Amino acid sequence: MLSGGAPEPIRSGNGLRLRGVDVMTEPYPGFPTDLQAQMMALMTRSAGASMITETVFESRFMHVPELSRMGANVTIHHESALVRGVPKLRGAEVMATDLRASVSLAIAALAAEGDTVVNRVYHLDRGYERLEEKLAACGADIERLKR
Repeated sequence: MLSGGAPEPIRSGNGLRLRGVDVMTEPYPGFPTDLQAQMMALMTRSAGASMITETVFESRFMHVPELSRMGANVTIHHESALVRGVPKLRGAEVMATDLRASVSLAIAALAAEGDTVVNRVYHLDRGYERLEEKLAACGADIERLKR
């Protein structure tokens, strides 16, 4: 379970609020498809709109319905996702569908107001060793639930 903080705007290192960007996944040296879901989670809280286009793999937007449960405003059209930044995300019970989706849900949960439960974290465990310990060391309110 992850507990998010206050719904303040996400700001960059220079103190400015993050703005939406357009991203197209491409083979190396382009934007990596493996970071697409994480970038989408970030863009859900940015100012304005973002367009994320997936050109490497089909069906790489499985995390969108789960982000939507948290209040994200994402519209999929073919291989592109239009992400309109929202003032806040809210905690919800969500389900990880793959490795990349699971970490994107963890990122969104950290930016959400309230508690989030991410189910099927075995996907997360395949690629992120002891992620909850590492996030907790950075100040995240996170725990692994036994069910």
